[in-house]
Amino acid sequence: MTLVTLPPMTGAGTMQESSLGGKSAVKRTKILVAALACLLLGFGLMGCGSSNNLKSITLNVIAINGAPTSQSGGIVSLEGLGGTIQLQAMGNYTGSAPKDLSKKVTFNVVVDPLSQVFLYPPCQPPLCPAPASPPYTNGTVEFSASGLVTAVEPAMCTWVNSDPNGTLPAWAYDGDYVATASYLGVTSEPVYMPVASAAGEVSTSNPSGACGPG
Repeated sequence: MTLVTLPPMTGAGTMQESSLGGKSAVKRTKILVAALACLLLGFGLMGCGSSNNLKSITLNVIAINGAPTSQSGGIVSLEGLGGTIQLQAMGNYTGSAPKDLSKKVTFNVVVDPLSQVFLYPPCQPPLCPAPASPPYTNGTVEFSASGLVTAVEPAMCTWVNSDPNGTLPAWAYDGDYVATASYLGVTSEPVYMPVASAAGEVSTSNPSGACGPG
C-alpha cells in the first residue's frame, strides 16, 4: 500500500479564509441594513398619515347651537347667551386622505386685534367667566380643548346697525373673536366670531332690538 501525504494547511491560511468569510458576511449585513433603511424611508415619504406630511389644517364649523352645519372658516356669529359653536380640525396630508385631528390639535381663541370695541379676553373652563360675577377680568367667550365655543357672561352685542333710520337694518360687526387650531407647527386659517349674546339697539330699522343678521 502506498500512502499519499497531503500538504498541511497552515495556520495563516486557515486564518485568511476565516477572515475573508467574515468580511463577506459583514458586507452582506451592511447591504441588507441599508436596503431596509431605504425601504422605511420610502414609506415615510409616501405619507401613511405620518405627521411630517401634514400640509395644512382646515378649521370647520360643524354645529351651531347644537344644530349640524358645514362651513369652512369665514365668519360665524355666536348667537345667544349660552349659544355654542363646535369646531372641527381636518388635517390635509400629502398623498393621503384628510384626517380628523380635532383630538390632537390645540384650539385657541383670542380677541381680534382689529376689534374696534373692548372685548374681555376669552376664558377656559372651569374658571369661566372669571370671576363668577362682576367686575369680570375675562369672559364673554369660553372655549374648551375639544373646540366647543360658548357665549358666557358678560353678554355683548358686537353687531352694529349702520342704517338705523332705514327700512331694513344694515349689519356690520365692530368686534369679534378669532379661533384657530394648531398641530406640529401647522396653524389653520381662522374662524371669525362676532358675538350676539345681548340685545342690539332698537331703531326704526330694527324695532325688535335684534343683534345681527341671525
